[in-house]
Amino acid sequence: MIRADRTRRRNAAETRFRIYGVVAIVISLAALVFLVLSILSNGLGAFSQTFIAFDVYLDPAVIDKNGNRNPEEMKKVTTIGYGNLLKKALAADLEARGVSTEGIPPKEVDGLLSKDAPAQLRDKVLADPGLVGQTIRFETYANGRIDGYFKGRVTMESARLDSNVSPEQLELADRMRAAGIVSVRFNWGFLFGPDASELRPEAAGLGIAIIGSAYMMMIVLVLALPIGVAASIYLEEFARQNAFTDVIEVNIANLAAVPSIVFGILGLALFINFLGLPQSAPIVGGLVLTLMTLPTIIIATRASLKAVPPSIREAALGVGASKMQTVFHHVLPLAMPGILTGTIIGLAQALGETAPLLLIGMVAFVRDFPGPPPEGFFDPAAALPVQVYNWTQRADPAFVERASGAIIVLLVFLLSMNIIAIILRRRFERRW
Repeated sequence: MIRADRTRRRNAAETRFRIYGVVAIVISLAALVFLVLSILSNGLGAFSQTFIAFDVYLDPAVIDKNGNRNPEEMKKVTTIGYGNLLKKALAADLEARGVSTEGIPPKEVDGLLSKDAPAQLRDKVLADPGLVGQTIRFETYANGRIDGYFKGRVTMESARLDSNVSPEQLELADRMRAAGIVSVRFNWGFLFGPDASELRPEAAGLGIAIIGSAYMMMIVLVLALPIGVAASIYLEEFARQNAFTDVIEVNIANLAAVPSIVFGILGLALFINFLGLPQSAPIVGGLVLTLMTLPTIIIATRASLKAVPPSIREAALGVGASKMQTVFHHVLPLAMPGILTGTIIGLAQALGETAPLLLIGMVAFVRDFPGPPPEGFFDPAAALPVQVYNWTQRADPAFVERASGAIIVLLVFLLSMNIIAIILRRRFERRW
């Protein structure tokens, strides 16, 4: 009877534990789904954009007074001159299409255009001076508030309380969309364009941040992988077990637990202040992330080497192979899946780091794209996690949407790297 009671209690405890486990998994999945859905709901709008297209006459009297079609002379014309051309052209196009602007001040009509429009037109003309004197179809971004209106972020009620947009402008935008002047479609500029100022959220893009992150990951991969694997092989296969190696192992384990911001302080002191490398450059970010990733790669590599059965080593040595041949011809190929997995996970962790990059100056506003490697490693650049941080600090609500969109891009990169790690692991995995 006593045994039966004990058995029932044990079975009841096991059932409760299973229930607790299922509940924990359900809660975790629910939290993950909520997080993903909230990011997608806030960020998917960043991948579409409201555009305004209309005819613009490129008056030579304004942008090329000398008539030489010389880009150097035409550079003297500021965006103010191009802005005046756009104002006249938009008013003429609206009138020609029968879109009423009655009761709307000209300044509010012009306010539908992005503040980046004059610069876009200027760059287009300087790239092809032959356009001067012609009437071209010009397409530019709509103002951030107009874009938010078509995405549901701005309403008529909120416009009445907003000094940056009026309900009349929103009604005009509706008429322009019905006339085919305004359209909403996928925005490639968000993925490939540079960042923009706080007054032009609609023109902000991730191009420089993506390139900067790619450059840093190249540096981390080239430095961290060979150094980490070589150190792991030496410690695991060749080094004698003594006090010196014990100290090294303890320090590697401790470095893996050091907060990332400490590596940022080290990078600031060593690479910028002492070695004089440029701030906000991928080379500095890559070196800092390399130091931070090395312990992860070393620990993962050593675990993979330990997982290889001793019989593999003994068999290789038994047929006359040297110690180095045993390691590089037999042990290392069998440990390669774990090494690659640990390396890619380390790279993914480094890709999402923000704190060390803030300390080395990558929080700076960068407008120009870095050059190709290796010169581009020393040019100013941004990074995806830092770009998210920058956009969340800006006041315009459109930047919140941009930040959520950047998080989606970052998650896609991280997910891709983890999928690659799984594929490589299955591709090189060998069973014994």
